[in-house]
Amino acid sequence: MAKVIEGLYYSESHEYVKIEGEFGYVGISDYAQHALGNVVYVDMPDVDDEVEAGSEFGAVESVKAASDLIAPVTGVVVDKNEALDDQPELLNQDPYQNWIIKVELSDKTELDNLMDAKAYAAFCEK
Repeated sequence: MAKVIEGLYYSESHEYVKIEGEFGYVGISDYAQHALGNVVYVDMPDVDDEVEAGSEFGAVESVKAASDLIAPVTGVVVDKNEALDDQPELLNQDPYQNWIIKVELSDKTELDNLMDAKAYAAFCEK
């Protein structure tokens, strides 16, 4: 069973958002990294790029497949996890510690469209 962390918001495309004030840290869930296998490359937007909830913002490539990253929230990218440029496998080691982008949120009500940990765990079991 994949690890699901309380207090995060999850999308059906297996991204999560960790909220800190007006910012959201976006990454992929443990379920997603297990499904992908060994991650070899992470394509991320640049700082100051805008991301829109439900739209692609990058991709994660593994030895098995490439998977688009779908933004769970709308906002402006204020930081990206540059450690993933040299060590994309950090997503396999701990996807919750190794977020992909930090976004200044445009609309916190979008979080209402995402799942909490309990709902996401049930979703993954289907």
